[in-house]
Amino acid sequence: MRLGLDDDQIALRDGVRRLLQSECTPATVRAAWSDPATVGRALWGKLSEMGLAGAAVSAEAGGLGLGACDVVPLLEESGRVAAPLPLVETAFVAGPLLAAAPDCGEMLERLLAGELLVACALDGSTIAPYAQMADALLVSEDAGAGCGIRMINGRGATRPALSIDSSRAAGRLEAPVSADALRLPPAQIAAAWNRGVVGCSAQLIGLTRTLLEQTTAYVKDRRQFGVPIGSFQAVKHHLADGLIALEFASPAVLRAAWSIDHRASSTERDVAMAKVLASEAALRVAGIALQCHGAIAYTTEYDLHLFAKRVWASARTWGGVEWQRARVASALGLQFDTGGGSA
Repeated sequence: MRLGLDDDQIALRDGVRRLLQSECTPATVRAAWSDPATVGRALWGKLSEMGLAGAAVSAEAGGLGLGACDVVPLLEESGRVAAPLPLVETAFVAGPLLAAAPDCGEMLERLLAGELLVACALDGSTIAPYAQMADALLVSEDAGAGCGIRMINGRGATRPALSIDSSRAAGRLEAPVSADALRLPPAQIAAAWNRGVVGCSAQLIGLTRTLLEQTTAYVKDRRQFGVPIGSFQAVKHHLADGLIALEFASPAVLRAAWSIDHRASSTERDVAMAKVLASEAALRVAGIALQCHGAIAYTTEYDLHLFAKRVWASARTWGGVEWQRARVASALGLQFDTGGGSA
């Protein structure tokens, strides 16, 4: 197993990075706090032109046919810039589901054309990130019934839900899944859920890298007692601890992607472990960033909060840390008290 990227994966990742750095600046994310739908759709149009809408859709169905190991680095780049749109939900979760489902050709065509954004509530939650900007909502009923997919009319099926990160345009479901919703086998739902967890984990890795980079640059520039504060041992130790957490989490996310691609027997464990490590690393680095920046980190005029708040919100979606720990324990045949369940 090679937990690294080959030349093709690096080239594709770098192309997406260049686009996102150009089209999704901190000013773009800030604008999404007041108008997430407009900003998110504009960015989605640019990414769709690169083919990201169909990245995880098979070539036979009109997509790029990329595996999880190919898509995860691209999702990490979207995390680096805190992209304010449901990229994981649309391209990595819904795309493969629609390609495999019967009678979804029209929806798939719209998705591949960049005309469809999808929000997800596959954990039974009544709150779905990005639901207020989405065209379709992927919801889960009970395991026996499978999954229901239905078109929503923006705010017609959901009402705005408060979130620490307003750029995610969260919505609270107003009505149950319609009786004529599409039913999908539980195995497909489990696979879609795992893709969502790994995609969210990849974005957390990207967010962590940005927070570390921002903080490292700041402590090199900020001076106290006549020297950069980055020269202080306590600051160095904090940043080193954050980097170690990141370097442990990043390979775990790649391993989970590999397990998905190869349908490994350890997939459930690997996916849960990736989310735990990515969430913990991101939460730790967000705290370190706040501490090292001092008072300026708590001002809304400073860009740091755009990334820290995305971390705090994302760490609780697609299964919180304690809930995912319980999945790891279950896969190992152990018992684990979640202390409150999934976030």
